[in-house]
Amino acid sequence: MESCPSVKNILVLDSEGKRVAVKYYSDDWPSLSSKQAFEKSVFAKTQKTSARTEAEIVMFDSYFVVYKFIQDLHFFVTGGDEENELILASVLQGFSEAIDYLLRNKVHRRAALENLDLIFLCLDEVVGGGIVLETDAKAILEKVSGHGLEGSGSLTEQKLSSALATAREHFARSIFS
Repeated sequence: MESCPSVKNILVLDSEGKRVAVKYYSDDWPSLSSKQAFEKSVFAKTQKTSARTEAEIVMFDSYFVVYKFIQDLHFFVTGGDEENELILASVLQGFSEAIDYLLRNKVHRRAALENLDLIFLCLDEVVGGGIVLETDAKAILEKVSGHGLEGSGSLTEQKLSSALATAREHFARSIFS
């Protein structure tokens, strides 16, 4: 496990620092209040920067936080201080590009909330249990969209519907935990 790149959390916050989609992969933040305090602190520390064209990296409470802003959404990927920042930046880049494409370049809170199921599917394709699985936006999109438009039949639609239902369940659990 030590040789596998890992992520502590992935956060998508709006321009006010409020949760849009978050997923934690470690017990470093055991309660909802500790998670929200971390999110608020990270947002406050990075708010005055202009990470719109390139991802930026900051060391925060012994964690590397790589972040990027697209329109009114703020994307954050957190890793331990032993993680490679370039890998964390690759995770951020692949995830944010996939979301940008899925939302058809309308990366706003409302569009994100309307497509939350797809965002959580992207999260699941990028990181599983904290382990980095995929960083290529095109590969993420192919997996989320049921391997492209060709061959999309009833079986693919059923798999996608099942995956969407699972994502909704995970989302509901994350809100109430």
